[in-house]
Amino acid sequence: MEYTDVMLDLETMGKKSNAAIVSIGAVEFDIETGKTGREFYKVVDLQSCLDLGLKVEASTIYWWLMQSEAARKRICEKGDDLTNVLKHFGVWMQDCVDKVKIWGNGARFDIGILEDAYVACAYNDVPWYFRSEMDVRTLVAFAPYIKANYPMLGVEHDPIDDCKHQIRYCVEIWHRLNNK
Repeated sequence: MEYTDVMLDLETMGKKSNAAIVSIGAVEFDIETGKTGREFYKVVDLQSCLDLGLKVEASTIYWWLMQSEAARKRICEKGDDLTNVLKHFGVWMQDCVDKVKIWGNGARFDIGILEDAYVACAYNDVPWYFRSEMDVRTLVAFAPYIKANYPMLGVEHDPIDDCKHQIRYCVEIWHRLNNK
């Protein structure tokens, strides 16, 4: 099956476009059926982000300290250099359908931060088509009650679990908007 969409989720140490990334998750899916495919998950070595000039915000560190132990443990696993992780993500994306839609939570968060990380690593291009960027928050705005009533399965702030959670409620909202 060829999947038409990719859900992206980053865990970061800030909220701005130059935030240091601590993990990247992505899941292929089909917005029509809700079926999921391959998964991408890598923990990023925080020091490699700092060496590239990416930033950490104190407020985000405090926020992480308030998250579950399971979520904190995931970002503290041994990570790989950001440059290597982005290279691997690019290869993973090459196996997706041409011009697959890539979904991020917020017009400027996941996709914007990842794009700026590619720039920091001196990669010339991102591995997705710029016109294929989709915003989860915009879709949710059309039916916020669906997301509000959707139970989280798995560990909140684990990138793969977050991707799957977002896929589930986005598919339901998509169907509602398209009378399916």
